[in-house]
Amino acid sequence: MTATPNSCRFCGAVLIHTVVDLGTTPLCESYIPADKLHEQEPVYPLRVFVCDRCFLVQLPAHVGGEEIFTEYAYFSSYSDSWLAHAERYAAAMIERLGLDGTSQVVEVASNDGYLLQYFLQRGIPAMGIEPAANVARVAAAKDIPTLVEFFGRDSAARLVARGIRADLLVGNNVLAQVPDVNDFVAGLALVLRPGGVLTLECPHLMRLVEENQFDTIYHEHYSYFSLLSATAILSAHGLTVFDVEELPTHGGSLRIHACHAADAAHPATERVAAMRVLEESAGLDRLAYYASFEGRVRETKRRLLEFLESARNSGKRVAGYGAPGKGNTLLNYCGIGADLLEYTVDRNPYKQGKFLPGSRIPIFSPERIDETRPDYLLILPWNLREEIMSQMGRIRAWGGQFVVPIPSLRICP
Repeated sequence: MTATPNSCRFCGAVLIHTVVDLGTTPLCESYIPADKLHEQEPVYPLRVFVCDRCFLVQLPAHVGGEEIFTEYAYFSSYSDSWLAHAERYAAAMIERLGLDGTSQVVEVASNDGYLLQYFLQRGIPAMGIEPAANVARVAAAKDIPTLVEFFGRDSAARLVARGIRADLLVGNNVLAQVPDVNDFVAGLALVLRPGGVLTLECPHLMRLVEENQFDTIYHEHYSYFSLLSATAILSAHGLTVFDVEELPTHGGSLRIHACHAADAAHPATERVAAMRVLEESAGLDRLAYYASFEGRVRETKRRLLEFLESARNSGKRVAGYGAPGKGNTLLNYCGIGADLLEYTVDRNPYKQGKFLPGSRIPIFSPERIDETRPDYLLILPWNLREEIMSQMGRIRAWGGQFVVPIPSLRICP
């Protein structure tokens, strides 16, 4: 079913129930070169709805995937902890499924090859599908076979026509990023070999709501999933969930394991039933569950602004660490500019020398921290706070402290 701007992208019901309204913001990955600072940025509504029929939480597709993902600023390999996560996953799935040189691994939204490299190192054939040409070139430079295209029914049909079907089909943090979720999942079902396994990782909606992770809402995240809503979508396309894992990544994620509904080789684990009970008990399939979220979001905004204004009035310097998409939602919703956050730094050279969208805060390399010695370092990718605090622990030498904004403001010495 094709969704209209005010209808559910899965079931087609009219969307009338707001979860949170974050105002209007630019695209979170649209970093601004210095020579474009004089130009007006396009902005789009950032208002999230919940469907009262299927309870899929979603953002209307104000911007198509081609505009967001054709050239992309996110490169997975710049996070050491994410690389370690990927390597552990590869090892676990190779052992669990008995993958070998006769198997085929396919990853959709394969980014810069951060995951597939670990399969190829073990002699297991692997290929990626990645729409962002600039990111895919990095994977190709590592000799990782990568198709540069958007994935869906048509893409899957072309793969099958070439004799390519997946024994292991992987989609990490991509299900949220497809505007036509039915076309995408139908494609997954096509390219998954009979007897094969699909794993999908996505931020867990329950953690987003209960831990106030509103900054993970941005235009490229069209949908926000519970196990309940993901199961319904997969089931509609002939796929059944047989296992689910809770992961610490991205502030709390689910790894959903699925197979063809006719496949009896993968009986459901107890974890599936337990997670369904947990979500139903919490109320994710009831509108009342979402009613208090917006008020808690506003309180986070107030507390962060109070801290930054107090620091400025006391003559303290505050810099940021990281230039992630979530940070741009946080800064733009809170109305924070370079008057309160002097600059931010990022390890990704693609972002250095540019400015954050909306807030126009400059981005430098991490060496800037040592040059300016700020009193506080606001960690924008708070889901990587342990990694960042370890890497940047030297700020303590001059009395610097870390600030973590989500789920609530914390000062970490």
